[in-house]
Amino acid sequence: MNYIVYVLQSQKDGNLYIGQTTNLSIRLKRHANGDVKSTKHRRPLKLVYTEKFDTRYDALKRERHFKSGPGKHFLKEKIF
Repeated sequence: MNYIVYVLQSQKDGNLYIGQTTNLSIRLKRHANGDVKSTKHRRPLKLVYTEKFDTRYDALKRERHFKSGPGKHFLKEKIF
């Protein structure tokens, strides 16, 4: 099973949302439908980055890194 770390950018305020899932298409639909509390009021959202991992541990580790200062810097360099 693949675990995917993904980054969404709010088209409303430009902020990033970082998450992880095993089924990206279903997760993106939940975000688009407003079913995710933390992004409900930040729609529309655009998928701007993904990475795949073999273990949930590695995906969670990467997700935590992206939420840190150096991780945010990496994403801004990669995305913008």
